[in-house]
Amino acid sequence: MQLTDEQKQKVSAWIAEGMKLADIQSRLGSEFDIRLTYMEARMLVDDLKLTPKDPEPEKPAPATPPQPTQPPADSPAPSAEPEFLPAGKVSLTVDAIAKPGTIVSGSVTFSDGKKAAWYLDQAGRMGVVPDEQGYRPPAGDVEDFQQQLDRELQKLGF
Repeated sequence: MQLTDEQKQKVSAWIAEGMKLADIQSRLGSEFDIRLTYMEARMLVDDLKLTPKDPEPEKPAPATPPQPTQPPADSPAPSAEPEFLPAGKVSLTVDAIAKPGTIVSGSVTFSDGKKAAWYLDQAGRMGVVPDEQGYRPPAGDVEDFQQQLDRELQKLGF
């Protein structure tokens, strides 16, 4: 199949615009009454030494912050984490929705203001992941954390 110079320029322009092969195939039929199979259109573009552009990947929509959910009426209100905790005080919260792979999860703020995430996985293993790598809470805080966690888990039926 031979195209005129004008037709070749049009096909080149369509490729430059980012048109897909199927669209070029349709336009050749509608504008020039040239009927081609998809494979013939592909070979034509190849013969003209043109390369169709890959479509621009869609940019992900900006993440929206999670909306607060209302806890069930019979559950205790989550405690707000104070910016400063008196010595020996630990603040514990339970996530409304457990993190993937866990039965229950939450966060803890120790008396020195350092924070950590905690979880209980499906095998019954407890884990604490501090925000600051290598952090170790004060000894008294560990016991306080365990007691608070035990109380919270009992409220949830664990």
